[in-house]
Amino acid sequence: MLSASGYGVAAPAAKNDATVRAKPAATAGSALDSGFSNKNIFSALSPRPFPKVPPDVSNRWADDSDAALLGQRLFFDTRFSGPLLAAEHDGSVFGSGLGTQGTPGKVACSSCHIPSAVFSDTRSTKQQVSLGAAWTHRRSPSLIDVGYSSVLMWDGRRDAGFNQVFGALEASAEMNSSRLFVAQQMSRLYKADYERVFKEAFPDLSDFPIIAPEDAGCKTEQATPTTSCAKPYDDRVNRVVANFGKAMNAYLRKLTCGAGRFDAWVNGDANAITAQEKRGAALFVGKGRCVSCHSGPQFTDQKFHNIGLGVGMVSLVIQVGGDPGAAQGVPAMLADPLNVRGKFSDGYDGRLDALERAKPDDLLGAFRTPSLRCVEKRPSFTHSAQMRTLTDVVAFFNRGSAPSGTIGKKEIVALNLTLDEEADLVAFMKRSRAPGLRLSSSRLLLIRKDRSNAHAAGQSPLRAPRVSWTDQH
Repeated sequence: MLSASGYGVAAPAAKNDATVRAKPAATAGSALDSGFSNKNIFSALSPRPFPKVPPDVSNRWADDSDAALLGQRLFFDTRFSGPLLAAEHDGSVFGSGLGTQGTPGKVACSSCHIPSAVFSDTRSTKQQVSLGAAWTHRRSPSLIDVGYSSVLMWDGRRDAGFNQVFGALEASAEMNSSRLFVAQQMSRLYKADYERVFKEAFPDLSDFPIIAPEDAGCKTEQATPTTSCAKPYDDRVNRVVANFGKAMNAYLRKLTCGAGRFDAWVNGDANAITAQEKRGAALFVGKGRCVSCHSGPQFTDQKFHNIGLGVGMVSLVIQVGGDPGAAQGVPAMLADPLNVRGKFSDGYDGRLDALERAKPDDLLGAFRTPSLRCVEKRPSFTHSAQMRTLTDVVAFFNRGSAPSGTIGKKEIVALNLTLDEEADLVAFMKRSRAPGLRLSSSRLLLIRKDRSNAHAAGQSPLRAPRVSWTDQH
């Protein structure tokens, strides 16, 4: 049932009975394999053919292989970052640091989006929020399937891949840099590649002061992780960094999960998933109401919802809670001259129209629904990483949000799932182990799906049977 705002989903009230253990009502495999009782819903989750990453009109180089190769190199390059700010980086407390406090050039995009961990962060303490140049207050989301999304970030602060990089580069807790330093580094390190890919001369930036790496960003930790210490810039600088982002976006669009065992089951293979996973699938689209938000081929409605998270402590030292979420991020994105309606975008496709009609009160405490494709390897869950396992997530939703410490209009209520039903739902989304992703930073790499023996390997039904990387350049 849609909420009045149209930006969230609220389930009807139900009595919570999480402590009751009961056998599933249906015999394993009968209802779903015989006639597909939820065929229309399942078909929407797994259409045939499986949809490709959609075009991005804001980036004319979105599907250019040379741009993607450049973007991949930029993704792993630490030389665009400013000084480390957190003292914990020496590793003496948590063992997860990147170097000595004050040292520049230690953070890359790949530092908090690790390829072997589905491009999320398993490096930081307890694998929750990230330690970039300093501590962030949100979990680094997986970048797998990011090309399917138009509005980005947990709070919708960015509306395109090309402008998302401005935030990551300049935020003091992330790369702690500045757009001027990034543009100057592009001139020093990638000028010939830039001119070859974008078919334009690199702009003359000689009238700007030369920024040293140790002066690229802030000198000390800031009150909020997104605060930056800006340096002078103009449209020449913005153009270089926007193109940096377009190359990066071209690379990230190659990172896809693809179809998995669930999709094979929906499309006729009755043995593709286990009996427990079939029960979990029925709960996902039925009593569990997961499909209310986790809908469509990517298991996300791409909207913002308030699930009623309270205050908590993550990564041992970071208190989270009270985050305004999309109520702050969306207005900032709509007012940003770098958005998809601005001069650095290559086109507009209407992606902001619905968000302009959103009421701020409906967005308070709301965050973008994450995809559940390839979910089983993520190290923690929710924007604040307050849940460490999928079991924690399902139990939280079954309870119906936190009892206190929440802000905004909570959209979920108790589900009345039994413990056995909780376990079935978790089984549908997870697996015990997964093959690592293999990545070489020197070549353009695309994901190839190998459909051999997925079931025997314990693969999650929501991921491709095997994910490997193959040279296409």
